[in-house]
Formats: sequence, C-alpha cells, structure tokens
Amino acid sequence: MDLVHPLDGLDAFPWASSSHAYGSAEDVPDLLRALTGTDADAADEALSELYGSVLHQGTVYAASAEAAPFLAGIAAAGHRTADVLALLGGMAESDDECGVAPGAVRAAVAEQLPLLLSLLTDAEPDVRRTAAWALSHTRAAEAVLPVLRARWAEETEPAVRAEVLSGIARLDPGHAAAEAAAALDPSRPAEVRLAAVFAHLDAGAPWTGAAHTAMLSLLPAGSVRSGFDIDRGEPLASVVEILLGRDHEPEREAAFALVDAALGDDRAEVRAEGRWAADRACALSRSAPRRLVRSLCAAAVDEESVVGTASLLGRLGSAAEAAADVLLPLAGRNPDRADDHADRALAALVLVAPAQAAPLLAAGLGRRPRALGATTGLLDPQHHAFPYDGGLLDAVRARLARPAELSGNEPWRLTNLLAGWGAEAVAALPELCAALPHFPQQASRALAAVAADGAPADRAPVVAALRAAAEKEVLPAAKALYDLTDDPAPLLRCLAHELGRDGGDLREAARLAAALGPRGAALAPLLHGALGDPENSTMPALDTGTALAEALWHVTGDPDPVVAVLESVFARAERNQWSRWSVARAARATALLGPAGRPLTARLRAALGDPVQAPAAILALVAVADSATPDRTALAAAALTSAELDADPAGACDALEALGAAALTDDLLRRLAVLADGDARVVRSGIEDRVIDQDESFRNRARALLAACGNPTTTAS
Repeated sequence: MDLVHPLDGLDAFPWASSSHAYGSAEDVPDLLRALTGTDADAADEALSELYGSVLHQGTVYAASAEAAPFLAGIAAAGHRTADVLALLGGMAESDDECGVAPGAVRAAVAEQLPLLLSLLTDAEPDVRRTAAWALSHTRAAEAVLPVLRARWAEETEPAVRAEVLSGIARLDPGHAAAEAAAALDPSRPAEVRLAAVFAHLDAGAPWTGAAHTAMLSLLPAGSVRSGFDIDRGEPLASVVEILLGRDHEPEREAAFALVDAALGDDRAEVRAEGRWAADRACALSRSAPRRLVRSLCAAAVDEESVVGTASLLGRLGSAAEAAADVLLPLAGRNPDRADDHADRALAALVLVAPAQAAPLLAAGLGRRPRALGATTGLLDPQHHAFPYDGGLLDAVRARLARPAELSGNEPWRLTNLLAGWGAEAVAALPELCAALPHFPQQASRALAAVAADGAPADRAPVVAALRAAAEKEVLPAAKALYDLTDDPAPLLRCLAHELGRDGGDLREAARLAAALGPRGAALAPLLHGALGDPENSTMPALDTGTALAEALWHVTGDPDPVVAVLESVFARAERNQWSRWSVARAARATALLGPAGRPLTARLRAALGDPVQAPAAILALVAVADSATPDRTALAAAALTSAELDADPAGACDALEALGAAALTDDLLRRLAVLADGDARVVRSGIEDRVIDQDESFRNRARALLAACGNPTTTAS
C-alpha cells in the first residue's frame, strides 16, 4: 500500500453489502476519510464511531475485517497512529465475532504486519507502546516475537518496556517468565515490575517471595498499571484473583497474605486497594470472608474506611458479625437527619447484626433508605426476612400513616418488611388499609400476607378494603382478595379487563390467571387473543408467549394449543441470538406439561448443548420422557457442566434433583463434591449484592444432593 495514499481502493469496495454493529457498513468510507483529514474534531468523532460500529462493545463484524487494511495504512502513514493501532489491537484481541468466520478479523489485522511492525521503532513512545500491545494480539508469534524481543533489548522507556514484556508474555509465556524473574528486581521501574508480576503469573510459575515483595512494593499500583489491560484495572485484586484461580492452598494463602498486608498498610490509598482485593477474594473464595474479616475490621480506622468497607461487610452477612462494633458508631449517628455515611454503615449492620440494627433503623426511618432496603431485600424479598422488632413495627406504622411523604422505593420496602413479618405485623393492618388507595400494588400484597393468619375481626376490614379496590379494577387488590377469601370473581373480572386493554401487563396477568387454575377457564379466549405477532422474536415477546402458554395450560389443561405456542416460542428464538434465557423459560414451561409436552422433545434436545439452557431442558426432558428414557447420566453430566461454568447453577440443582441419585456415577459424584466443598465459588456472576448469598445457597443444595446419594460431604459449614 502507498503510505501517501492509504485509502486507495476504498471506493472500489462494496461497503453497502458489508455489515457492522448497526447494519450496513456504507458509512465506513467517510469515517476512514475523516481519520486522515485535518479536522481534529471530525477525526475524534470518526474514531468514536468506528469503535461503536466495527468494535462494538468488543464485538467484531465482517466490516471489521474489511476495514483492517485501510486502518493499517492510516496508522502507518502517521494519521492518529497510536489511536488507530489501539483500535486494530482491540479488533485482533476480540473473540466475540458476529457474522464473520472465527478468527477472520484477527487474521485480517495480522495480514497487515508488514506495514505495522516498523511502528515498534517509532520515535514516539506512545506509538511504540501501543504497537507492542496491538501486534501481540494478532497471535502471529513467528512474525511478532522476534521484533518484540529486539525491542525489549533496546527499549529504555519504562511504560514501553512494560508493554513489550506483556506482549512477549502473550505470545511466549515461558520466555517471558524468564525475563520477568530478573525484572522483579527493586531497581527496575515500577511499570516493568508490575508487568513482570503478571508475566510470572500468566506463565503459571509458582508464586515466590520475590513476587510477593515486588507486588507489595508497587502499592498503590493503580498509577502504574497498563491502560490497555482493562480487565486488570485493579492490579492487586487481579493478582489475588489469579492466585485464587489456581485453587491450591499455598497460592490461596499467598493471596490472603497480600490482602492482609495491604489492609494493614498505613497509607489510605493502599488500604483502599486492599479493600478492593478483599472484595474480589470474597467473591471468588468461600474461605476468604472468615479469613479476611479481622483484617478488614482493623483497616477501618476512620469514617472513610468504614464507609469503604461497609458494602463488602454487608454482602458477607453473618460471616462478618465480628465487624458489628466497627459499624455501630457510624450507623447510629444523626438519626434525626439524612446522613449518607450513616445510612451505608447501617445498611451493612442490618445484614451483619440485624438485632443491633433494628433500633437504629427505627430511630432513623424515613432518613435511611439504604438500610431500609437492606432489611426488606428489595431484589429478593422471599430470601431476606428481617427479624421482627416491635420498635421498628411502630416506626413503620408511623411512616405509613403519612403516605404523602413516601416516594420512590420506600412504599415497597415498608410493605415488604411487614409482609415478611406476617401475622406479627397485624397491628399495622389499619395503616396498610389506609395506604391501599395510595400504593395499591404494594399494600395489597402486604395485606394478604399479614391478614392470612389473623383473627376474623382483623380480617374483616381488610377484606372490605380489598373488595372496594377490586371493584375499581385494581388487579393486585383482586389477587389479594382471592388469596384471603378464595373468591375468584373479582380477580376474573380484573384479569379480563387487563388482558383486554391496550398496554396491559400481559405477563403479570398471565401469571395471576395461571394461579386460578381451572377457575380461570373463562379467560382462555382472552389469553389466546393476547398472543400477539407470531413473527415477533424479541425477548419480551418470547417471554410473554411463554407466560401466556403457562396460563393456558393451568386454566384449560388442553395441551395442543399450549404446545403450539411453545413451539412458536422455540422457533422464533432461533432468530434472536440473545434469547438463551427465553429458551430456558420456555423449556421450564414445557416441563409443566409432563408427557403432553413430548412433541417438543426435539426442541429440548437441541437446547442441551447450551449450558444456560441445558438445566431447564433436562427438567423438561425428564418430565416428558416416555419408555425410551433419555440417558440420565449424560443429562446429569450436562447439568454439572452448567454449574461448573456458572451458567445456571440453581437450575443445575433443579435438574439433578429431578434426575435422581441413580443418574450420578462415581465420577459425577466427585464433580458434584468439588462444587459442594471446594473453596472456589460456583456462583461468580450476577447482581453483586447477591452473588455470595446465592453461592452459599447453591453449596447447601449441592451438599444435600450428595447426602441423598449416600455420599455426605466432610467439610463443615
């Protein structure tokens, strides 16, 4: 390519027939031209647009490969060289490919190495640094390694040397580890030492005292990290993660020792990095909470550090009970006014030591939204019942008595708290009845839960209030009335209204219709009519279809139309690459049909290859199985794989329970035992505040499965 004219041939390519994240790639030529122009603002905008289209959130496309030669020419010609190299490196790094053959984009970048390798000797350090990072991601070791090694021998700029060493580590971990051993020396620049620590770890070399000393000497390490290595934005936490990932006791203790040392440092910024590393450790290791909690407490030396630690302590729950004394002084401060720091500390105390938190929350109710949210478990209320407290009940009643002052999530949180207490909160029924017109959905649910076991005298005014609301088409009130009285008529009337109106909440209406069972048979025509566009493959449409299918099954018991709806959901899901969970939900609905769902067997078997979908598909296959019983051992293996990959651990437990002990061979039991009693957490992703709790729940279920198989675990809880 002529470097003076890097865009030669640009207009000869049929860009309109190529595609990127936003469809047609016909805009790519103008964006590439802008990169070579003299308008700096236009070049900035073009670069941003290219990141959004040919490298959209890390995904590459056909147009990415087709743009690579022009981008390489632009970089080699000196137009925004470092920036364009970074874009090319991101494209080469990506394994998330859409509409393009695996590896095609990386190969397209690698084909430009004759143009790009010389940039490793560019006069500008930033260009050399970016070139080392980008070119190493081509994985073209034969061409790139010799140039990187030569650069390592000559380079004097610390940030560039660090990136060169990291590039060598990607392509030749063993060689990089040998270089890293010498680069750990305290005399080397900090950037190089940090790169050496990661090169040492990435090569799988044993953790050494020299590596430990080097890592601690770098703290705080945030300022010397590579700006390219986004996944290692918190260097100490990343080192801890790698060590824990080895799942070996010496490395585990080495990780904890690093965290202990950082938390014990007299510099606030180092202790902050220690907290981040402790957070990562607790999310990955089951032994980390009890091992690190005392160091976390000792590091909470002032208000800022207490606040910085509070969220993690709250996620640890009872495992952090020793931290109650650390949280108490701040948690009880200024109960008569808003105080965000006090609220954060109290929210943690609610989860760590609820009995000590209750009176503090009662004193500050209305001014402590985080703490109230922690008591009620807004995201998962059925698993977070806060212990009953009379003083807090009085405070909740007083708060509900002023509905005009309530806003946002507070009505949900107050009523969830009362619902969790059930009959113990019967004294609050007058306030809940008064709140019903203001917050019908929230108050209705709480009224049903609190009055369910109440005396007739307590229930009578509740029933009257709910009936009056139901007559005004308040669907939640009609459902609560049904729960209390078993009278379906108001609920049927409200559901008919909801299913028949434009903009109705079809999924919620379907859920409530299903709860009626055969009593809801009159709703069947409306459920059929709500099915919508049979070609719509969006996730909301798929999930609504599944919910309506479930409702039809419960109210009619007729499998033929239900199977037809679910078949449509499965078929449409094939056109939506993001529909994995929608398929899983459809499979769970199929399981409800039992043998009547047998026509969907092929769909269920097709889902077994996806770890997200497999547990639900297994449940359904077990439910619909005929005399030709599926290979239950193979199904159990698929369920365990789903758990091991953190795809659907809870669903995996459901599937294994359905398959039964006979499906688990000795080898499968050993795999299950690792999941149940290993130190590594199985649940590692999801909503941050729930990961640890969900992993503990999974571990308890896995242990129960082992015990049911006559293979009890030996590790104490």
